[in-house]
Amino acid sequence: MSSPKKIIRKVGVGLIGFPLLVVGAILVPLPGPGLLVMFIALVLLSNEFEWAGKYADSIKAKLKAIYAKSMAKAQSLERSADKSED
Repeated sequence: MSSPKKIIRKVGVGLIGFPLLVVGAILVPLPGPGLLVMFIALVLLSNEFEWAGKYADSIKAKLKAIYAKSMAKAQSLERSADKSED
């Protein structure tokens, strides 16, 4: 059986994380950082809930891929700009 501290912590994380996740979902179509809020909520929830950790890891992998692709594109644009200056 879990200790009372673990149960209180799990409830506390849930009371903060789930509303934050809902607010993030509401903000997605509106101007604002909806996806960022949802990601933060998932990271918070992943401390206590395994399913949230799986989603957070999936999102992290996708964000890393997007970042790598954008950096490669930026470097390509820089090289082409340098060539046109010569």
